[in-house]
Amino acid sequence: MTQPSFATHEVFNQSPPLPDLDLLGADRPLLEAVTFNQGANAHIELEAFGKTWGTTEMAERGRLANEYTPKLKTFDAKGVRRDQVEFHPSYHELMAESFKAGLHNSTWDAHGKPAGNASEVVRAAKFYMAAQVETGHLCPVTMTRASVAALGSQPDLLAQVMPVLGTRQYDSSFAPWTAKRGMSIGMGMTEKQGGTDVRTNATRAFRDGDAYRIVGHKWFMSAPMCDAFLVLAQADEGLSCFFMPRFQPDGSVNEIRFQRLKDKLGNRSNASSEVEFTGAYALPVGELGRGIRTIIQMVQLTRQDCAIASAGLMRSSLAHALHHTRHRTVFQKRLADHSLMVSVLADMALQVEASVALVMRLCRAFDEAPNDPLEAAYMRLLTPAVKYWICKSAPPFVYEAMECLGGNGYVEDGILARHYREAPVNAIWEGSGNVMCLDVLRAMSRESDAGTEVLQALIQDTSALTGGPAAAGLIARALLQVDNERTARLAVEMLAKLAAAAALNEIHPPHAELFARTRLVPEPATLYGAADIPTEIAKGLLGRVLPEM
Repeated sequence: MTQPSFATHEVFNQSPPLPDLDLLGADRPLLEAVTFNQGANAHIELEAFGKTWGTTEMAERGRLANEYTPKLKTFDAKGVRRDQVEFHPSYHELMAESFKAGLHNSTWDAHGKPAGNASEVVRAAKFYMAAQVETGHLCPVTMTRASVAALGSQPDLLAQVMPVLGTRQYDSSFAPWTAKRGMSIGMGMTEKQGGTDVRTNATRAFRDGDAYRIVGHKWFMSAPMCDAFLVLAQADEGLSCFFMPRFQPDGSVNEIRFQRLKDKLGNRSNASSEVEFTGAYALPVGELGRGIRTIIQMVQLTRQDCAIASAGLMRSSLAHALHHTRHRTVFQKRLADHSLMVSVLADMALQVEASVALVMRLCRAFDEAPNDPLEAAYMRLLTPAVKYWICKSAPPFVYEAMECLGGNGYVEDGILARHYREAPVNAIWEGSGNVMCLDVLRAMSRESDAGTEVLQALIQDTSALTGGPAAAGLIARALLQVDNERTARLAVEMLAKLAAAAALNEIHPPHAELFARTRLVPEPATLYGAADIPTEIAKGLLGRVLPEM
């Protein structure tokens, strides 16, 4: 008997794929935050970037770069050491797009000085949009950008590097950086015996004429195909910073031996290596024995990017959750029209709006710090606080977005599973939560007058908001008490929230009041959807974060 051809069922009531999206035009909170923080003149540039990065083609590149992970090739077929990492072509395409947009250098002028003109805000907007597509490749991008700050301690070396680093060309060839069209720079600090306490570093630096030879290891050194690395090693004078290129001056490959790549939870498109230095050639950067002071200038910028990227992950997760719920019907109406779901989504939208307002305000401080002592103090005090709060907010936020999709959010076919695996890394990288809290305490201790002035400005900016004065009082008491480490996490979280309320109040006061009422009051609701947000306000929040489509 011939079996008839048939289908067992019709596929319906599934949300369609998210279409091409203008990542700037579809995001009013981002557009308003950029405009308010002096970035309006870059609107055309940012619009073009948002349209390019919002395409399904770019999304597919992000998927492929994580599906086909980097491979370490330690030896060639004849047993000769290679110490090279191979990436999927999509990774290189993402890198090329980021370099073309200047994510690795646009905040510096041709001499390695701050570019000014809202360059930090404009770059942050691009970084925020790129993070919504793929964050792993942004690791070498952010390290390259930040390395210029450290290289500023060695002007002669910086002058040699900038003509190559200053281009917007991505060159993935394995060749000496001096012969390339563009370059990337990584860093290596963490060793097996210590990550946070780099003073325990055992890697040694031995003088060799005007250069040094480095002997030792690094337990985590990301982006091993960078053209050079800033590494910490113990010289006779103490812990020092060094510039270690992949090739020696004679053109031979430097003595950098990669042992293996880390099998990480997330951030899988980006290679992170374990490495040994067997007499690797390196040049000193900054004063010998002051390596931490030299490299911390770089770390301040990478921490800034951690916060921006985490905010971008939250924005992307919300967009996918909102898109799904607008196309999924449950109990005879759209999921996005059920009051309880509206409460959840609106609460999440409020979190994203406050986060993007805060990171753009922080970036404005980076722009203005060279000429404004108060902005410089804001930058120093708030950078660790903003990183602490936003990066720690990302994992539970992405989970909540996954729950909006149900099982579809939990499978690897969609982007949310990747976002969820990616979300914890920014809270760990460049100093975990406790380190950020200690840095806030240290900033208040070393620059108490400047820190107090920043707090007073925040108090003034939030004095009319519900919970603002009480939050300010809590912060002051927690930071000023003798055993302030005990309550540092509470103080730092509240400091970031107060700063977010102040930043949002400059842009959209009604939403700032809503944020303050749901985040600054004593014992606020801690899970999304538990805040009491009126329906009309909720609809307004959701319309701002992603138009109907």
